[in-house]
Amino acid sequence: MFQMPRARALASAIPGALLCAGLPLSAIAAEPAAEFAVSPAQMQSLGVTVRKLDQPAAIAGLASPARVVLPPNQDIMVSAPVDGVIDRLLINPQDVVKTGQPLLRIASPAYGDLQLKLMEADSRAKLARQTMEREKQLLAEGIIPGRRVQEAQAAQAGADAAVRQAEAALRLAGADAASARKAAANGSLDDAITVRARSDGLVASLDAKLGQRVKEADPLLRIANLRELWLEVQVAAGTAVPRNAEITVPGRDVSASAMSVGSLVGEGQTQTLRARVTKGVDKLRPGEVVQARVPFAAAGGGWGLPLASVTYQDDKAYVFVRSTKGFVAVPVTVVSSAGQALQVHGNLKSGQEVAVTSVIALKSAWLGMGGGE
Repeated sequence: MFQMPRARALASAIPGALLCAGLPLSAIAAEPAAEFAVSPAQMQSLGVTVRKLDQPAAIAGLASPARVVLPPNQDIMVSAPVDGVIDRLLINPQDVVKTGQPLLRIASPAYGDLQLKLMEADSRAKLARQTMEREKQLLAEGIIPGRRVQEAQAAQAGADAAVRQAEAALRLAGADAASARKAAANGSLDDAITVRARSDGLVASLDAKLGQRVKEADPLLRIANLRELWLEVQVAAGTAVPRNAEITVPGRDVSASAMSVGSLVGEGQTQTLRARVTKGVDKLRPGEVVQARVPFAAAGGGWGLPLASVTYQDDKAYVFVRSTKGFVAVPVTVVSSAGQALQVHGNLKSGQEVAVTSVIALKSAWLGMGGGE
């Protein structure tokens, strides 16, 4: 991952630059000193810049392919409520629809049968109520025994239940409560039913055709509710991603929150990471493939630093931390890497400043002040 011979070649060419910057080079010793002096003027001459440590954090990984998908409860399939023939289409593909908006109309004798059953159940319920009232009156006059009233009450309860069942069948078919009451009260039958949208969304697909004969439960169209979207990111098998870690889409003002990593490993030795889009939902469309940058986690947390901020000496990794005198070489352990970023463990604290550029020059100054390779 790191080109040590090239780094050492660069280091050997630095002493001249250090002398020009005013840094003295002393005799070579066995071990370099931890702290060495570098003035602000020398830092500027060498092009050394520092970054202040904030808190341990994951590092942004390489961009991975991700597909924009709908959550299961946001992808709504509209199916035929009854057998019939589609006699009117009221929407087109990619139309934006609102809850309750008419989508299409189905001419259906089966829908008429459902209304007829409700009418018959309602008539029986009315008769049962009249019978019970009459029985109560006869009981009060002492003409009939109490058992007759109990039987009338049971008959009325059964008739009322049949009405509720017939109303539920109509509602399941797509009729609203007002239409069901109208059919029961007026005895008027509709020969067609209008299918309406049950949520806001986008008409993602339209399979129904005008004049098509459909069976109950046949798929007619799909409505995509774009209020929430997910990203399905393909990450290398075994990748540890912190829950709720922020995932970004390079080049777009879009971010997502990591939810879970699937347990199955695909043929490409990848696993599927699901993330909920928290920003920029309106900039994505279901089915679209984008590049997503996923942060890598390290056990126990770690400090995220640029690749160029870490140098190696005797197979040990170091970073240079700003001190009152100059810099201190602090040993660190690299726990993960991706692209131009590293995550390290070490004796580092929030608020410290770490050199992130011209680290080779600082290494030469460090070795020159206290020792060599």
